[in-house]
Amino acid sequence: MIIASIDLMGGQAVQLVGGKEHALDAGDPIPIAERFRLAGEIAVIDLDAALGRGDNRALVEKLCRVARCRVGGGIRDVATARRWLDAGAARIILGTAARPEILRELPPERTLAALDAVDGEVVVEGWRQKTGRPILERMAELAGLVGGFLVTFVEREGRLGGTDLGRVAGLVAAAAPARVTIAGGVTTTDELAELDRLGADAQVGMALYTGRLALGDAVGAPLTSDRADGLFPTVVVDEHGRALGLAYSSRESLRRAVETRTGVYCSRRRGLWTKGATSGATQELLAVDLDCDRDALRFTVRQRGPGFCHRDTASCWGELGGLPSLARRLEARGDAARAPAGSYTARLFGDPSLLAQKLVEEAGELAAARTREDVAHEAADVLYFALVAMARAGVSLEDVERELAGRALRLSRRPGDAKAPTPRGAATGRDEGGS
Repeated sequence: MIIASIDLMGGQAVQLVGGKEHALDAGDPIPIAERFRLAGEIAVIDLDAALGRGDNRALVEKLCRVARCRVGGGIRDVATARRWLDAGAARIILGTAARPEILRELPPERTLAALDAVDGEVVVEGWRQKTGRPILERMAELAGLVGGFLVTFVEREGRLGGTDLGRVAGLVAAAAPARVTIAGGVTTTDELAELDRLGADAQVGMALYTGRLALGDAVGAPLTSDRADGLFPTVVVDEHGRALGLAYSSRESLRRAVETRTGVYCSRRRGLWTKGATSGATQELLAVDLDCDRDALRFTVRQRGPGFCHRDTASCWGELGGLPSLARRLEARGDAARAPAGSYTARLFGDPSLLAQKLVEEAGELAAARTREDVAHEAADVLYFALVAMARAGVSLEDVERELAGRALRLSRRPGDAKAPTPRGAATGRDEGGS
């Protein structure tokens, strides 16, 4: 799979050649991250921090809220590493700090060791100092302490001349079961496909920024099809992972979908088509994933309009239920004017004090419930009133899920002791629950 890269210098996305020559300014990294996140995790490298020339901390923290980020650059101690994990980094990348005494204090599944090398020799200090140590020796030293290795062929970095595929099989074997990510010179879909076949990921920057490699082509590079028409079955799901239907993709439709960030597919009869172009049931493409066999796709979309199905239902299996559906109905009503006249929901939208009282009342009843049936009943009440409060404030269930997912990434935990009673109507601080 591809790991798109964003290198930061002076608050801007940049690309360097060989780690030294400033070759390209790509501008504001936020829209770049919004585009790259379709492909999965992105690598965010703070070059200023790595070179000891300040940092881009606030910007990196913002990027971690935009996408799942692997954060590297200037992480030289346990405290800094834990801070980034608490700040929402999906993984952290350590260079010179990738030492056993530091790595033992960190979760290996969220830690990568950066092994930057020139002609197979590991280099440090921003690629400026040789160590005399080969890559495989460093891998052996760190075995079991990290979940992955980022191996950069510095002599190829940013040069668009291709990567060193001949070394990859040996590196993958030496790193196992840790995953290897290769950086430096990856330019073509053939290279991406071969790296995937060898069991490695590819970190790509310059080829994407210069247009030599289209992101959609990069995502689809490992795909293979055993169908006579060469199409790839594409399972379409909503933001909550619920299946909406089945479509088919070609390499061309995948490229177009990623470029436009919309639901574009390939009909077995009609060819290329964009979902909602005529019906209004448009889709915002949020993510593209390949299955384990690399012969099928999953599109995660935000569905708008009447629904995914041509019969104007939410899915091709009919309407969807559960909390997401209730949340969506409440979001559509939004306020007292749009809720059904005379309904209790309309009353709650129009009377915030009543809503606040009911939230406290129902939470107390849930706390007091003892039987399975009573707990289910009271929990349903609490969830309903919570969803009304969310809809009234313009907060979606997806927003709450994102907040909970962010909390799950934190290593540092507060005690979670009960707070002193707060006078009704007074503002309250944030709780650090959800761990």
